[in-house]
This record gives sequence, structure tokens and C-alpha cells, in this order.
Amino acid sequence: MDTNSVDRTKEIATSLGAVVIDEPRRGYGRAYRTGFENAKGDFIATLDADMTYPATDLPGLVDMLDAEGLDFITTNRFARMEKGAMKTKHRVGNWVLSTATRLLFRVRVRDSQSGMWVFRRSVLDVVDLESLEMAMSEEIKIEAFRKARAKEVPITYRVRIGEVKLNSWRDGLGNLKFLFRKRF
Repeated sequence: MDTNSVDRTKEIATSLGAVVIDEPRRGYGRAYRTGFENAKGDFIATLDADMTYPATDLPGLVDMLDAEGLDFITTNRFARMEKGAMKTKHRVGNWVLSTATRLLFRVRVRDSQSGMWVFRRSVLDVVDLESLEMAMSEEIKIEAFRKARAKEVPITYRVRIGEVKLNSWRDGLGNLKFLFRKRF
């Protein structure tokens, strides 16, 4: 998915054989939902194009879905995070959001903000996604852990290549407000 990136991601991905779908409307959740609508195949995998997530783990995660009879796998970046891969304020914010997610929804997720997931397309038929913004990351996990067979697994999380596009306070507070709106 490309939402008008200016860092050559689209050109590089296309040159390497990827199918790139343009989504001119802004919003993290909107981009993912447009991607889901256009995805083909029985499995969907997500990750950011900033080299932080280990794309080489994707085949093993798909195999794990089959071997363990799972529908959805999310990843825990904190299990094997490289030094300097995440700022302290983002670690603290993630802890707050992940703790709120566990307390409000009784789901066993340590990293509610991870953007690397692998799941069966059929999950989209049972989850109820509302968010078009950053909160969609925590929302899909809440829904999958409550309505499907889901698991969180550790991954290596690396130092980002390129700029951080996260607006820490706006996105963090928006995600926290979303959790309370969804719960109550």
C-alpha cells in the first residue's frame, strides 16, 4: 500500500516485483483496509517498509498458522529488540496502550502496536473493524484474539531506515481514547 510516500518506496517495491496499490486517502487503518480488499490468496501478511520487521520470518509464520491451527498471528517486537530500534517514549506509550488493551479486553498481547501480522483471509469475515487510523493495529488484535484462534510470537525488531512518521502524542492519545470508546 502506498499513501503518497515521497521516499521512493513505491518505485523500489515496483522494481522488485511487488504490486503496489495507491491509496490517496490518509489514514493507517484506511491503508490497511484498502490493502485487505485488494489482497489475493488465503493468507495476508502485513509489515512496514522501513526494514524494522523481519520479512524473512513470514513463510515460517504462515507455516505456524497451519501447524498450530491458528487464524491470526501478531508479533512482539519487545522480545528481541535491537538497541536503538525504538525511542523510550514510544516504549512507554506502547506499554500504556498494551496494558490498557489487556485490562479492558482481557486479551493476552504484550505488543498491541506491532504492525507485523499474518492471518487467514477468513479472519476478515469475523472481525469488526471500525478504525481508519492508527488504532486499527490494536483493534485487529483485540478482535482476532476474541473471535478467532490467535497467538503472539516474538520477532527481532531492527533500527528503522528512514524517518519516523508517528506523531507520538496525537497517535498515542488517539489510540487510548479509541480503546475506551470501543470498550464502553
